[in-house]
Parts: sequence; structure tokens; C-alpha cells
Amino acid sequence: MRWLLVSVLYTALAFGANAGSVDMVGLEALREGSMKKLTFLSSPAALPATEFTDAAGGPRRFEDWRGKVLLVNFWATWCAPCRKELPALDRLGRDLGGEDFAVLTIATGRNPLPAITRLFEDVGVTGLPVLLDPKMDLARDLGVLGLPVTLIVDREGREIARMTGDAEWDGASARAIITALLAAE
Repeated sequence: MRWLLVSVLYTALAFGANAGSVDMVGLEALREGSMKKLTFLSSPAALPATEFTDAAGGPRRFEDWRGKVLLVNFWATWCAPCRKELPALDRLGRDLGGEDFAVLTIATGRNPLPAITRLFEDVGVTGLPVLLDPKMDLARDLGVLGLPVTLIVDREGREIARMTGDAEWDGASARAIITALLAAE
């Protein structure tokens, strides 16, 4: 029954979508289960230009993904809820990622590369990028106070939603929200 409701709401969102507009009330209605913790911002917030790095130490900025809807997850190797949700994030990225959508996982704080590699192998993560915020500059600039924290970012590089805590990112509700965002923009 719930899946039917999610499907009906998604279809209504998709048909009623205008380029550049998102029906936040409709998106909120798609929240089920762990997605109920997802909070949509009343107005989009620009992301900072703070640099973070890739696994090779190269500088990265959110601007590198401009034009895509992003799901940005802040996590750490020592964080049990983070470890729990990484496989779901990997599946979401694998299934929906591409030209219009990407899942970015940013290890914040001290997270040695060998520990990240070992963790990804242990939990079966194969498609998530290794991105690092070792001095927590980006996390601090975004007000990330605990872990995990996940942001949803629109194509214009603005945060539109945030969740603190782990979630079923590969579940029907999360997929419906991301799919509706992709259809709306």
C-alpha cells in the first residue's frame, strides 16, 4: 500500500514538474521510514567553495559536479551508523547515478586511506568515490555537527535537504525522492 502511495505521489510530481522548480510539499509527502528524518530547507542554501580532496590528494570542490543533483554524505571509518549505510549509498549511486545524479561520500576527520579501502572491501562498496575532508574544514563550513550527515544538493549547487543519522538510501522512499528531483529539474 505504501509503495502505491509513493508511486502515485512520484507520478504527480513528475507530471507537474517545471524546469528549475521543485514541489517541496510533494517531496515531503514521499518521506517514509528512515526518510522521515530528511528535512527540506525552506529556501536553498549555497554550498561553500571549501576544498576537499580525492584519494590521490587532488583538490575538489562541489563546483566539479555542477549541473548534477548530489547526495553528499559525511562519514568516518569509526562511525558505526556510517558503516551501516555505506552499502545502501553504494547501491543508490550504482542504480541512479550517471549524467544527472551522483552520490558523494566525504570522509571527514582522520580517516587513513588504507582504513577506508579496507572498510569499503569489508562492506562490499565498489562504486563510491573516496573523498576526504581531513581537517574538517568543509564539515565545519557546512555545520556538520555529528555523523553521518547527508545533504541533498540541487543542480545549481544549493543544499535543499539535510538528514542527520543513517538511513535506507536504497529504499523506495529515497529512490522516489531522488527520482522526483531529477524529473523536476
